[in-house]
Amino acid sequence: MAINQLDFESSLENDLDESAIAPNYVDIIETVISSLEQDQSAMVSHTDEGHLWKFTYGSVEVYVQLSGTTDDDTLTVWATVLKLPVPEEAKLMRRLLEMNCGGTFEACFGILGNDVVVLASRILEDISAAEISRLMTIVATIADDNDDPLKGEFGSAS
Repeated sequence: MAINQLDFESSLENDLDESAIAPNYVDIIETVISSLEQDQSAMVSHTDEGHLWKFTYGSVEVYVQLSGTTDDDTLTVWATVLKLPVPEEAKLMRRLLEMNCGGTFEACFGILGNDVVVLASRILEDISAAEISRLMTIVATIADDNDDPLKGEFGSAS
């Protein structure tokens, strides 16, 4: 019986130690959003499936999705830069691939539905507050820096 009690106490101490150092991802994300958002534009939705934030950065709307708070859950950040279809779509796709090759850091351009987006996604295991901030800042900045030039060059067919 004493061994079981000792095992229980040791297990409890380990659980307490892990929870004491586990980051609060929601608080970190909301702190980063408050530093990036403009005009108090942030909106949030908390559901059983996770959390979704939306805020304005420059001329783009940035979305941040947190699927949960375990190591296996995912942080995904994206922002739309252009609506599809566009004239000269092949030329646009080549441009996006070239930009992906050297100018997007941990993010990338992609297509989500009928939107060209800048996207970054990362599982939460071993993620730091600095990395969360970096991913959100990179997506917001790359999207804001490129949405107007891409719209100017490629416009929209719709």
